Amino acid sequence: MHVAIAGNIGAGKTTLTELLNKHYGWEAIYEDVVKNPYLDDFYAEMERWSFNLQIYFLNNRFRQLLDIQKNGNDVVQDRSIYEDAHIFAPNLNAMGLMTHRDFSNYSAVFELMESLVKGPDLMIYLRSSISNLVAQIHKRGRDYENSISIEYLSRLNERYEAWVHNYDKGKILIIDVDELNFVDSKEDLGVVIEKIDAELSGLFSD
Repeated sequence: MHVAIAGNIGAGKTTLTELLNKHYGWEAIYEDVVKNPYLDDFYAEMERWSFNLQIYFLNNRFRQLLDIQKNGNDVVQDRSIYEDAHIFAPNLNAMGLMTHRDFSNYSAVFELMESLVKGPDLMIYLRSSISNLVAQIHKRGRDYENSISIEYLSRLNERYEAWVHNYDKGKILIIDVDELNFVDSKEDLGVVIEKIDAELSGLFSD
């Protein structure tokens, strides 16, 4: 069983990954933000470091998928490889922060990687308003995220919604985190678990 959690910066992906790890006993696979050598540089100078950062994430996520397929464990993954390729990289290109040449190169690498792996059994998308994202980003207090603009988050949100609308890699469950505060409310977490259970039940009965 491979469950991936998608969502904008500050939507609660890592927290939900931790909670599902505890509830189901699934192996948790996290996005590498602590050891990432490009994040600080990227947020300080996006145009210079965008390609480097996106290639780093793409490589890291591809290796995670190869391990998932090789080991065959039940896993919950913090962010998917598709978000890098369909949301973050094209957004940087559209904003003029990644050159067309670099984006074309990046896309070719992604297409090769995508041909070698399969999508998750269930994708969970955490939908959030911009105000909620900003509040959560400030709450966790990561220094390198201080420079993230509302415009940048808004552009990402628009791309997330378009991507989710056209998602065709398997089942997808949308959780509105403005309405379900699974971080602070056990009741809301229970509702999220029930929704996931229903989707997993459907997978096993198909």
